[in-house]
Amino acid sequence: MAGRAKNKRSAYKRVLLKLSGEALQGSLGYGVDPKVASSIAEQVKEVYDLGTDLAIVIGAGNIFRGLQGAQAGMDRSTADYIGMLATIINSMVLQEALEKIGVPTRVQSAIDVHKLCEPYIRRRAMRHMEKRRVVIFAAGTGNPYFTTDTAAVLRAVEINADVILKATKVDGVYTSDPVKDKKAKKFEHLPFMEALKKRLRVMDATAISLCMENDLPIVVFDMNRRGNIRRVIEGEAIGTLVHS
Repeated sequence: MAGRAKNKRSAYKRVLLKLSGEALQGSLGYGVDPKVASSIAEQVKEVYDLGTDLAIVIGAGNIFRGLQGAQAGMDRSTADYIGMLATIINSMVLQEALEKIGVPTRVQSAIDVHKLCEPYIRRRAMRHMEKRRVVIFAAGTGNPYFTTDTAAVLRAVEINADVILKATKVDGVYTSDPVKDKKAKKFEHLPFMEALKKRLRVMDATAISLCMENDLPIVVFDMNRRGNIRRVIEGEAIGTLVHS
């Protein structure tokens, strides 16, 4: 398992960054704030400039959530496919923001949309990273009933990532919601099994189980503090490290 190294430039060689769709909406109630997308792109560039291989998975909560659609009466499979299409929109937004600041980027989709992005092919994704391109994986796993958290873990395992960086609105994993419970305590380190048993919402159970089976650590950290992505890559002990 990859640990938190002291070397400021090589804590992790290859990482997968998991972003929520809400991260792109900023203070807006819906959709994408271009200024926020640009800010995220600049932080990603900091990591890219360190020489780290980087892949990204983005959710779709700022546009459409399949589960919420199903709860409102939609067919679950149809609702999930709509959510997958929304992740393609978010991926293209981030690709545009990254390429504007000189970061070569490819979007690979689990659903064929040939005029907009490449189909997901593992060997091609690996080759892109070898050529110093950021790869954004869109459309989840291409199957309904699976979250983008599970898709992120699946892709991370497939590309041999050292770690998953889970960007959130809080600075780690707590015993309860720190916004509602002032006595909530933060975990610095958290075993996978404890996260599952206590249902601590690090990721969904399928995603955590897949990480545990493949000894793939997760770092949960606050995305709102600028520079935190770079700090994690450099080995600073911020957020919560979820591991075996």
